[in-house]
Amino acid sequence: MSRVLMIGAGGVATVAAFKIVQNADVFTEFMIASHHKEKCDRLVEAIHAKGYNYDIKTTEVDADDVGQLTRLFDSYKPELVINLALPYQDLTIMDACLACGCNYLDTANYEPKDEAHFEYSWQWAYKDRFEKAGLTAILGCGFDPGVSGVYTAYAAKHVFDEITSLDIVDCNAGNHHKAFATNFNPEINIREITQKGLYYEDGKWIETEPLAVHKPLTYPNIGPRESYLMHHEELESLVKNYPTIRRARFWMTFGQEYLTHLRVIQDVGMARIDPVCYEAPLADGSGTTVKVNIIPLQFLKAVLPNPQDLGANYDGETSIGCRIRGIKDGKEHTYYIYNNCRHQDAFKETGMQGVSYTTGVPAMTGAMMFLKGLWRKPGVWNVEDFDPDPFLKVVAEQGLPWHEIFDGDLEL
Repeated sequence: MSRVLMIGAGGVATVAAFKIVQNADVFTEFMIASHHKEKCDRLVEAIHAKGYNYDIKTTEVDADDVGQLTRLFDSYKPELVINLALPYQDLTIMDACLACGCNYLDTANYEPKDEAHFEYSWQWAYKDRFEKAGLTAILGCGFDPGVSGVYTAYAAKHVFDEITSLDIVDCNAGNHHKAFATNFNPEINIREITQKGLYYEDGKWIETEPLAVHKPLTYPNIGPRESYLMHHEELESLVKNYPTIRRARFWMTFGQEYLTHLRVIQDVGMARIDPVCYEAPLADGSGTTVKVNIIPLQFLKAVLPNPQDLGANYDGETSIGCRIRGIKDGKEHTYYIYNNCRHQDAFKETGMQGVSYTTGVPAMTGAMMFLKGLWRKPGVWNVEDFDPDPFLKVVAEQGLPWHEIFDGDLEL
């Protein structure tokens, strides 16, 4: 018997929920909690409409409130909490897990609301407390971070004696046929993309201006796409866990239309995360106004397309992988391990687009690894701290098959 509680009811959570009910032999009891219970109920209705006869409990919880979380965890008593809420809420959920004796898994590292900055230090600081409590916390179990770390661990275990360079490449060659939309939470997405770039070389972190470094890279079954160097959290843990790495970078593709919209959003101040005082008219038509503080980026999120609604018209595919250079038996070799995911296939199965699918499937897979006892040890860990082999076997079976190219041109 395994009892799992998932916090979140967005696109990634939808995919994870579908995959959980498809593996009912492992996930025997399941609850979905969100700030809005009706979102959880709609998700359950979508799952039942696909013919899955699985009893899913739903409830409402404010994931910013440790007290509410603690009462929920004490009441339901989950063995594992899957955090698919906002990165702002990682620490409150971890605090509640510690208070109630629950194990923990997430897909993105903590980020403070008032600063567009993310790193693992806040969550790594919980390591001793989880270890002393005999609880496991698994960090960053999506695709990137997540599968990208597992790919690297697999390469270190099976392909190389030592890894010398790592480039994680993320291409979305799909088309949602919207003028401008983000593939996951717009607030988190835009905060991430507009940050300065950061990469690791020869023991130092080097900062670049946002999206200033770019070059075309060729992606399998897609072709060349302009790829932009960005800061991404998994680099922080991977260079720590694989100290032979001399250079580590993260690249993501963006179309010119997307970048034009993004530049305008920034230029007109809609990417701001500080409060702006706005004099708003009351809805009663009286002409009376009231002063309210709004966060421009949060307002923008409210008017942009919901990432959960993009799947129906999304075509094309994603391609995400690791291009690795290293030494084996005294000789230098290259290795490219990657997955391609078609948006149409993801939508047919779960009603969500491929970006949600590539994050939700690994989240379920990591949870399965824990429940089967394969990824279970007290403390706070990144995915590469565990055996990659059983994870990669399952994630391929669950819809994200992986492919390898040995001694090809990495273009980097």
